[in-house]
Amino acid sequence: MDSNYRANLKRTQHLKLNGLLSSLPSFCRMFFIGIEANTAILTRIGYAKDLTIFFDFLLKEIPGFDNPNISLITLSDLAKVRANHIEMFLSYLSYYTFNNKRLSNSERAKARKLSAVRSLFKYLYNMDLLPQNVSEKVKTPKLHDKEIIRLDENEVEEMLENLEDASFPSPRQKAYNLHTKIRDNAIITLMLTTGIRISECAGLNVEDVDLESRSFLVTRKGGNRTILYFSEEAEQALFAYIEERKEKLIKLGRPLTGALFLSLQNKRLSVRAIQNIVKKYAMISAPLKDISPHKLRSTYGTQLYRNTKDIYVVAEVLGHKDINTTKKHYAAISEDIKREASNKVILRKPK
Repeated sequence: MDSNYRANLKRTQHLKLNGLLSSLPSFCRMFFIGIEANTAILTRIGYAKDLTIFFDFLLKEIPGFDNPNISLITLSDLAKVRANHIEMFLSYLSYYTFNNKRLSNSERAKARKLSAVRSLFKYLYNMDLLPQNVSEKVKTPKLHDKEIIRLDENEVEEMLENLEDASFPSPRQKAYNLHTKIRDNAIITLMLTTGIRISECAGLNVEDVDLESRSFLVTRKGGNRTILYFSEEAEQALFAYIEERKEKLIKLGRPLTGALFLSLQNKRLSVRAIQNIVKKYAMISAPLKDISPHKLRSTYGTQLYRNTKDIYVVAEVLGHKDINTTKKHYAAISEDIKREASNKVILRKPK
Protein backbone atom coordinates (compact mmCIF):
# COMPACT_ATOMS: atom_id res chain seq x y z
CA MET A 1 0.00 0.00 0.00
CA ASP A 2 1.39 3.43 -0.94
CA SER A 3 1.52 5.52 2.24
CA ASN A 4 3.68 8.19 0.52
CA TYR A 5 1.12 8.90 -2.17
CA ARG A 6 1.49 12.67 -2.23
CA ALA A 7 5.28 12.61 -2.26
CA ASN A 8 5.30 10.00 -5.04
CA LEU A 9 2.68 11.91 -7.03
CA LYS A 10 4.71 15.11 -6.77
CA ARG A 11 7.86 13.26 -7.85
CA THR A 12 6.04 11.69 -10.82
CA GLN A 13 4.68 15.06 -11.92
CA HIS A 14 8.11 16.72 -11.73
CA LEU A 15 9.68 13.87 -13.70
CA LYS A 16 6.95 14.25 -16.33
CA LEU A 17 7.62 17.99 -16.60
CA ASN A 18 11.38 17.41 -16.88
CA GLY A 19 10.74 14.89 -19.65
CA LEU A 20 8.66 17.44 -21.57
CA LEU A 21 11.26 20.19 -21.02
CA SER A 22 14.02 18.01 -22.45
CA SER A 23 12.42 18.23 -25.89
CA LEU A 24 11.68 21.98 -25.75
CA PRO A 25 14.11 24.80 -26.71
CA SER A 26 16.72 25.53 -24.02
CA PHE A 27 15.29 28.99 -23.24
CA CYS A 28 12.06 27.35 -22.06
CA ARG A 29 13.78 25.99 -18.98
CA MET A 30 14.43 29.49 -17.60
CA PHE A 31 10.79 30.37 -18.35
CA PHE A 32 9.51 27.42 -16.32
CA ILE A 33 11.86 28.26 -13.45
CA GLY A 34 10.58 31.84 -13.61
CA ILE A 35 6.90 30.87 -13.29
CA GLU A 36 7.43 28.07 -10.76
CA ALA A 37 6.61 30.17 -7.67
CA ASN A 38 3.23 31.31 -9.03
CA THR A 39 1.92 28.21 -10.83
CA ALA A 40 0.89 24.68 -9.91
CA ILE A 41 2.88 21.77 -11.31
CA LEU A 42 -0.11 20.63 -13.40
CA THR A 43 -0.34 24.10 -14.95
CA ARG A 44 3.31 23.92 -15.93
CA ILE A 45 2.87 20.45 -17.41
CA GLY A 46 -0.07 21.80 -19.43
CA TYR A 47 2.05 24.75 -20.61
CA ALA A 48 4.88 22.42 -21.66
CA LYS A 49 2.49 20.31 -23.75
CA ASP A 50 0.88 23.39 -25.33
CA LEU A 51 4.23 25.00 -26.17
CA THR A 52 5.40 21.76 -27.78
CA ILE A 53 2.40 21.95 -30.13
CA PHE A 54 3.11 25.66 -30.81
CA PHE A 55 6.75 25.03 -31.72
CA ASP A 56 5.76 22.03 -33.84
CA PHE A 57 3.37 24.35 -35.72
CA LEU A 58 6.15 26.90 -36.32
CA LEU A 59 8.44 24.26 -37.84
CA LYS A 60 5.68 22.82 -40.04
CA GLU A 61 3.79 25.92 -41.14
CA ILE A 62 5.94 29.08 -40.92
CA PRO A 63 8.67 29.75 -43.52
CA GLY A 64 12.06 30.55 -42.03
CA PHE A 65 11.91 27.96 -39.25
CA ASP A 66 14.40 25.50 -40.70
CA ASN A 67 15.58 23.65 -37.56
CA PRO A 68 15.28 19.87 -37.77
CA ASN A 69 13.61 19.62 -34.36
CA ILE A 70 11.94 21.72 -31.66
CA SER A 71 14.83 21.60 -29.16
CA LEU A 72 17.08 23.51 -31.62
CA ILE A 73 14.79 26.57 -31.90
CA THR A 74 16.63 29.66 -30.65
CA LEU A 75 15.60 33.02 -29.23
CA SER A 76 16.58 34.54 -32.59
CA ASP A 77 14.10 32.22 -34.25
CA LEU A 78 11.41 33.17 -31.77
CA ALA A 79 12.01 36.86 -32.50
CA LYS A 80 10.81 36.17 -36.08
CA VAL A 81 7.32 35.28 -34.82
CA ARG A 82 4.67 37.87 -35.67
CA ALA A 83 1.20 38.38 -34.24
CA ASN A 84 -0.40 36.98 -37.41
CA HIS A 85 1.65 33.77 -36.95
CA ILE A 86 0.00 33.28 -33.55
CA GLU A 87 -3.41 33.96 -35.12
CA MET A 88 -2.58 31.32 -37.73
CA PHE A 89 -1.71 28.96 -34.88
CA LEU A 90 -5.16 29.43 -33.31
CA SER A 91 -6.79 28.68 -36.67
CA TYR A 92 -4.49 25.67 -37.17
CA LEU A 93 -5.67 24.22 -33.84
CA SER A 94 -9.17 23.69 -35.24
CA TYR A 95 -7.92 20.57 -36.99
CA TYR A 96 -4.27 19.47 -36.99
CA THR A 97 -1.87 16.53 -36.82
CA PHE A 98 0.48 15.99 -33.89
CA ASN A 99 2.51 12.84 -33.18
CA ASN A 100 0.72 11.16 -36.08
CA LYS A 101 -2.70 11.79 -34.53
CA ARG A 102 -5.51 13.88 -35.99
CA LEU A 103 -6.65 16.34 -33.32
CA SER A 104 -9.02 19.26 -32.90
CA ASN A 105 -9.44 21.90 -30.20
CA SER A 106 -12.47 23.63 -28.77
CA GLU A 107 -12.45 27.40 -28.25
CA ARG A 108 -11.50 26.84 -24.60
CA ALA A 109 -8.59 24.57 -25.54
CA LYS A 110 -7.41 27.24 -28.01
CA ALA A 111 -7.61 29.89 -25.28
CA ARG A 112 -5.52 27.70 -22.95
CA LYS A 113 -2.82 27.24 -25.59
CA LEU A 114 -2.81 30.96 -26.31
CA SER A 115 -2.35 31.56 -22.57
CA ALA A 116 0.77 29.35 -22.60
CA VAL A 117 2.21 31.19 -25.61
CA ARG A 118 1.44 34.61 -24.09
CA SER A 119 3.06 33.66 -20.78
CA LEU A 120 6.24 32.59 -22.58
CA PHE A 121 6.49 35.73 -24.73
CA LYS A 122 5.69 38.02 -21.80
CA TYR A 123 8.35 36.41 -19.60
CA LEU A 124 11.06 36.51 -22.28
CA TYR A 125 10.20 40.13 -23.16
CA ASN A 126 10.29 41.19 -19.47
CA MET A 127 13.68 39.49 -19.12
CA ASP A 128 14.96 41.50 -22.16
CA LEU A 129 15.39 38.29 -24.14
CA LEU A 130 12.92 39.31 -26.87
CA PRO A 131 12.75 42.74 -28.53
CA GLN A 132 8.94 42.84 -28.34
CA ASN A 133 5.95 40.90 -27.04
CA VAL A 134 3.89 40.24 -30.18
CA SER A 135 1.53 37.89 -28.34
CA GLU A 136 -0.19 40.80 -26.53
CA LYS A 137 -1.58 41.93 -29.90
CA VAL A 138 -3.54 38.69 -30.33
CA LYS A 139 -7.11 38.64 -29.04
CA THR A 140 -8.39 35.72 -26.98
CA PRO A 141 -10.95 33.62 -28.88
CA LYS A 142 -14.51 34.42 -27.85
CA LEU A 143 -15.68 31.87 -25.30
CA HIS A 144 -19.32 30.87 -25.27
CA ASP A 145 -20.88 29.83 -21.99
CA LYS A 146 -20.82 26.07 -21.49
CA GLU A 147 -23.94 24.29 -20.38
CA ILE A 148 -23.44 23.14 -16.79
CA ILE A 149 -24.33 19.46 -16.56
CA ARG A 150 -25.38 18.12 -13.18
CA LEU A 151 -27.57 15.38 -11.76
CA ASP A 152 -31.19 16.11 -10.85
CA GLU A 153 -32.46 15.00 -7.45
CA ASN A 154 -34.23 11.93 -8.87
CA GLU A 155 -31.05 10.96 -10.77
CA VAL A 156 -29.00 11.21 -7.57
CA GLU A 157 -31.52 8.95 -5.79
CA GLU A 158 -31.44 6.45 -8.64
CA MET A 159 -27.63 6.40 -8.65
CA LEU A 160 -27.53 5.70 -4.92
CA GLU A 161 -30.15 2.95 -5.27
CA ASN A 162 -28.09 1.35 -8.04
CA LEU A 163 -25.06 1.48 -5.77
CA GLU A 164 -26.93 -0.36 -3.03
CA ASP A 165 -28.43 -2.98 -5.36
CA ALA A 166 -25.33 -3.45 -7.55
CA SER A 167 -27.78 -4.62 -10.19
CA PHE A 168 -26.28 -4.80 -13.67
CA PRO A 169 -27.47 -6.78 -16.71
CA SER A 170 -24.21 -8.73 -17.05
CA PRO A 171 -23.88 -11.57 -14.44
CA ARG A 172 -20.11 -11.12 -14.47
CA GLN A 173 -20.38 -7.38 -13.80
CA LYS A 174 -22.99 -7.98 -11.11
CA ALA A 175 -20.68 -10.48 -9.34
CA TYR A 176 -17.78 -8.00 -9.54
CA ASN A 177 -19.89 -5.14 -8.19
CA LEU A 178 -20.97 -7.18 -5.17
CA HIS A 179 -17.31 -7.04 -4.06
CA THR A 180 -17.00 -3.29 -4.63
CA LYS A 181 -20.43 -1.78 -3.96
CA ILE A 182 -19.72 -0.71 -0.35
CA ARG A 183 -16.52 1.03 -1.45
CA ASP A 184 -18.19 2.59 -4.51
CA ASN A 185 -21.11 3.81 -2.40
CA ALA A 186 -18.66 5.48 0.03
CA ILE A 187 -16.78 7.20 -2.83
CA ILE A 188 -19.85 8.55 -4.64
CA THR A 189 -21.70 9.53 -1.45
CA LEU A 190 -18.63 11.42 -0.21
CA MET A 191 -18.26 13.25 -3.52
CA LEU A 192 -21.97 14.10 -3.69
CA THR A 193 -22.07 15.43 -0.12
CA THR A 194 -18.78 17.37 -0.04
CA GLY A 195 -18.00 18.36 -3.64
CA ILE A 196 -14.36 17.25 -3.39
CA ARG A 197 -12.33 16.95 -6.56
CA ILE A 198 -11.46 13.52 -7.94
CA SER A 199 -7.74 14.07 -7.23
CA GLU A 200 -8.59 15.00 -3.63
CA CYS A 201 -10.68 11.84 -3.29
CA ALA A 202 -7.92 9.62 -4.71
CA GLY A 203 -5.36 11.19 -2.34
CA LEU A 204 -7.30 10.53 0.89
CA ASN A 205 -5.72 8.31 3.55
CA VAL A 206 -7.76 6.44 6.14
CA GLU A 207 -6.12 8.48 8.90
CA ASP A 208 -7.44 11.68 7.24
CA VAL A 209 -11.01 10.72 8.20
CA ASP A 210 -12.57 11.36 11.63
CA LEU A 211 -15.96 9.66 11.75
CA GLU A 212 -16.71 10.96 15.23
CA SER A 213 -16.55 14.62 14.19
CA ARG A 214 -17.70 13.84 10.62
CA SER A 215 -14.66 15.61 9.21
CA PHE A 216 -11.71 14.84 7.00
CA LEU A 217 -8.44 16.45 6.01
CA VAL A 218 -8.11 17.11 2.30
CA THR A 219 -5.17 18.32 0.20
CA ARG A 220 -6.41 21.02 -2.16
CA LYS A 221 -5.00 22.13 -5.51
CA GLY A 222 -1.66 23.79 -4.84
CA GLY A 223 -0.94 21.58 -1.82
CA ASN A 224 -2.90 23.45 0.87
CA ARG A 225 -4.57 21.20 3.44
CA THR A 226 -7.98 21.99 4.89
CA ILE A 227 -10.66 20.32 7.00
CA LEU A 228 -14.06 19.60 5.43
CA TYR A 229 -17.18 18.12 6.98
CA PHE A 230 -19.53 15.44 5.69
CA SER A 231 -23.16 14.51 6.29
CA GLU A 232 -24.67 11.68 8.32
CA GLU A 233 -25.32 9.80 5.05
CA ALA A 234 -21.63 10.03 4.16
CA GLU A 235 -20.67 9.00 7.69
CA GLN A 236 -22.73 5.81 7.40
CA ALA A 237 -21.30 5.00 3.96
CA LEU A 238 -17.72 5.63 5.10
CA PHE A 239 -18.17 3.66 8.33
CA ALA A 240 -19.47 0.62 6.40
CA TYR A 241 -16.57 0.80 3.96
CA ILE A 242 -13.85 1.41 6.59
CA GLU A 243 -15.09 -1.59 8.60
CA GLU A 244 -15.08 -3.78 5.47
CA ARG A 245 -11.61 -2.47 4.55
CA LYS A 246 -10.29 -3.19 8.06
CA GLU A 247 -11.68 -6.74 8.08
CA LYS A 248 -10.10 -7.51 4.73
CA LEU A 249 -6.67 -6.10 5.61
CA ILE A 250 -6.58 -7.88 9.00
CA LYS A 251 -7.19 -11.20 7.22
CA LEU A 252 -4.30 -10.42 4.86
CA GLY A 253 -2.05 -9.24 7.68
CA ARG A 254 -1.68 -5.81 6.09
CA PRO A 255 -1.35 -2.45 7.91
CA LEU A 256 -4.64 -0.58 8.35
CA THR A 257 -3.17 2.85 7.55
CA GLY A 258 -2.51 4.38 4.14
CA ALA A 259 -4.81 4.86 1.15
CA LEU A 260 -8.50 5.12 2.05
CA PHE A 261 -9.99 3.83 -1.18
CA LEU A 262 -8.41 0.56 -2.34
CA SER A 263 -8.68 -1.56 -5.45
CA LEU A 264 -9.35 -5.29 -5.24
CA GLN A 265 -5.55 -5.67 -5.35
CA ASN A 266 -5.33 -3.49 -2.20
CA LYS A 267 -3.63 -0.63 -4.01
CA ARG A 268 -4.70 3.01 -3.92
CA LEU A 269 -7.45 3.68 -6.45
CA SER A 270 -6.17 5.94 -9.22
CA VAL A 271 -7.96 9.02 -10.53
CA ARG A 272 -8.82 7.06 -13.68
CA ALA A 273 -10.30 4.19 -11.66
CA ILE A 274 -12.56 6.56 -9.70
CA GLN A 275 -13.58 8.20 -12.99
CA ASN A 276 -14.64 4.80 -14.33
CA ILE A 277 -16.61 4.01 -11.15
CA VAL A 278 -18.61 7.23 -11.44
CA LYS A 279 -19.27 6.78 -15.15
CA LYS A 280 -20.37 3.17 -14.64
CA TYR A 281 -23.18 4.09 -12.25
CA ALA A 282 -24.06 7.37 -14.01
CA MET A 283 -24.69 5.56 -17.29
CA ILE A 284 -27.57 3.73 -15.61
CA SER A 285 -29.10 6.61 -13.65
CA ALA A 286 -28.55 9.38 -16.26
CA PRO A 287 -27.79 7.72 -19.63
CA LEU A 288 -28.32 10.94 -21.64
CA LYS A 289 -25.85 12.98 -19.58
CA ASP A 290 -22.07 12.77 -19.75
CA ILE A 291 -21.51 12.52 -15.99
CA SER A 292 -17.95 12.70 -14.70
CA PRO A 293 -16.69 13.15 -11.12
CA HIS A 294 -16.55 16.90 -11.78
CA LYS A 295 -20.30 16.82 -12.54
CA LEU A 296 -20.86 15.34 -9.06
CA ARG A 297 -18.99 18.38 -7.76
CA SER A 298 -21.32 20.65 -9.77
CA THR A 299 -24.32 18.73 -8.42
CA TYR A 300 -23.17 19.33 -4.84
CA GLY A 301 -22.37 23.00 -5.50
CA THR A 302 -25.84 23.53 -6.99
CA GLN A 303 -27.62 21.96 -4.03
CA LEU A 304 -25.46 23.85 -1.53
CA TYR A 305 -26.13 27.19 -3.25
CA ARG A 306 -29.87 26.56 -3.45
CA ASN A 307 -29.99 25.73 0.26
CA THR A 308 -27.63 28.40 1.63
CA LYS A 309 -28.12 31.13 -1.00
CA ASP A 310 -24.57 32.18 -0.06
CA ILE A 311 -22.06 32.16 -2.92
CA TYR A 312 -19.17 32.75 -0.48
CA VAL A 313 -19.99 29.58 1.46
CA VAL A 314 -20.06 27.61 -1.82
CA ALA A 315 -16.70 29.08 -2.88
CA GLU A 316 -15.14 28.28 0.51
CA VAL A 317 -16.36 24.68 0.59
CA LEU A 318 -15.47 23.97 -3.04
CA GLY A 319 -12.02 25.51 -2.59
CA HIS A 320 -12.40 28.22 -5.26
CA LYS A 321 -9.70 30.86 -4.82
CA ASP A 322 -11.60 33.32 -7.03
CA ILE A 323 -15.25 34.02 -6.16
CA ASN A 324 -15.88 34.84 -9.85
CA THR A 325 -15.23 31.17 -10.69
CA THR A 326 -18.09 30.22 -8.38
CA LYS A 327 -20.38 32.96 -9.69
CA LYS A 328 -19.74 31.89 -13.27
CA HIS A 329 -20.72 28.29 -12.56
CA TYR A 330 -23.83 29.09 -10.57
CA ALA A 331 -25.10 32.22 -12.34
CA ALA A 332 -28.27 30.47 -13.55
CA ILE A 333 -29.18 29.51 -9.99
CA SER A 334 -28.58 33.11 -8.91
CA GLU A 335 -31.43 34.13 -11.22
CA ASP A 336 -33.73 31.58 -9.55
CA ILE A 337 -32.79 32.92 -6.12
CA LYS A 338 -33.35 36.55 -7.19
CA ARG A 339 -36.74 35.62 -8.62
CA GLU A 340 -37.64 33.86 -5.39
CA ALA A 341 -36.43 36.86 -3.35
CA SER A 342 -38.78 39.19 -5.24
CA ASN A 343 -41.71 37.75 -3.32
CA LYS A 344 -40.07 37.90 0.10
CA VAL A 345 -40.80 41.59 0.81
CA ILE A 346 -44.53 42.31 1.13
CA LEU A 347 -45.58 45.94 1.42
CA ARG A 348 -49.24 45.31 2.19
CA LYS A 349 -50.42 42.31 4.08
CA PRO A 350 -53.54 40.63 2.72
CA LYS A 351 -56.70 41.86 4.46
